[in-house]
Amino acid sequence: MQQELPRVELTPQAAELVRRLRAAHGPLMFHQSGGCCDGSAPMCYPDGEFRTGGSDVLLAELTVDGVVEPVTFWMSRSQYEAWSHTRLIVDVVPGRGSGFSLEAPEGVRFLTRSRVVDAEPSRVSPSSGALPPSAD
Repeated sequence: MQQELPRVELTPQAAELVRRLRAAHGPLMFHQSGGCCDGSAPMCYPDGEFRTGGSDVLLAELTVDGVVEPVTFWMSRSQYEAWSHTRLIVDVVPGRGSGFSLEAPEGVRFLTRSRVVDAEPSRVSPSSGALPPSAD
């Protein structure tokens, strides 16, 4: 049986930044909207600070070494439709992103890279907003 690839993953640099942000701010979450400019980048917030709803999709509950609880990764449903055929890799690059994302004062910003997956895009479950397991 082929091992399932994660829908979202962190680079080692992004995981290290998440550990530092978790130590400073407590439990975390990501949200990536379809907005212009920095709105299309993954934004990191204290868990629950960004209100999610029916227009958002829970793509992953990321396990990060050194962080006790999972870090959720949400995406706006409209943005997910454009990215549904990809595996997302959250990375960190120099520069300032949005002032609303927790990493902004660090002089770096989160950035989403992607890889196309071969399988048919997953469908969003209308009841929970969560994705079924990937068939990658």
